[in-house]
Amino acid sequence: MFRQLNSPKVFGDKKVKSLWEQICDEFAAKKANYDDNDIDDTSSIATDVTQYSASRHTPIVYGKMVHKPQIDASLTCDFDPAIGHPAAVGLTMINKPPTPPTPPPVPPPDPKTCTPQEYLESHIFPTLIPAMIAMLNQAKVEKCFERKRTRFNACDFLTEYLYKKNPNKADRTENLWEIPFVEKWNNAHPREPLPLSLQWTEEEAAIKIQSFFRGYLVRIDPEVSELRAWQRSWKDENRGIRHKVEQFWETQETGGERSGSQGSKRAKSR
Repeated sequence: MFRQLNSPKVFGDKKVKSLWEQICDEFAAKKANYDDNDIDDTSSIATDVTQYSASRHTPIVYGKMVHKPQIDASLTCDFDPAIGHPAAVGLTMINKPPTPPTPPPVPPPDPKTCTPQEYLESHIFPTLIPAMIAMLNQAKVEKCFERKRTRFNACDFLTEYLYKKNPNKADRTENLWEIPFVEKWNNAHPREPLPLSLQWTEEEAAIKIQSFFRGYLVRIDPEVSELRAWQRSWKDENRGIRHKVEQFWETQETGGERSGSQGSKRAKSR
């Protein structure tokens, strides 16, 4: 007799889920209680898709809904190779029902008369959710989930994304700081500059660190250290050399004038 059946699996090309879909799946998995309205008639064919692999699966299961029931009778006693394939012994396979056609889109409700929930679902979320998905993907690129501090600003990204993706303005190419209202606000409320640890990329920081370390290795060389010490003493000795030269010529000029006046007095006395 048949035992309790598990949900069948479909072998085929598994769709790669986006980051937002993975987050939604994790949230749904943690949800403890489900309402009866959450389960509809289409859930019976919404089965899990297993990635097909020629090394682990037989070709006859590709694109099929496959289930292996557990029965107490022998599986090979009634097998007829003229009718079935030996690899299908003990498997229950049916074609997956075709996906029903997509219904025509429902026109959005009037934003001036609809309820707040309808306004969010029809006018806000269709624009905001793609922006949130793009923001999460960019945050992953910027390694925001791996580090405590990064230069990535989610609000700045959403501002620029929504400004450029405005369906009523398709020719916008400005970056964040060229947007008129952002430029006006930034002039009135300037931001503090980010520290260099957040401004530099990993490549730029590596170049800076390597350059400083190479310079340190050169400066600790004995000959270079002796040369730098001589240059330091030479600079100390010649510090204010222009003032010294000017003072020297002033004393020379004043000394020459005095000697000239004394010579003229001697000539008159004679």
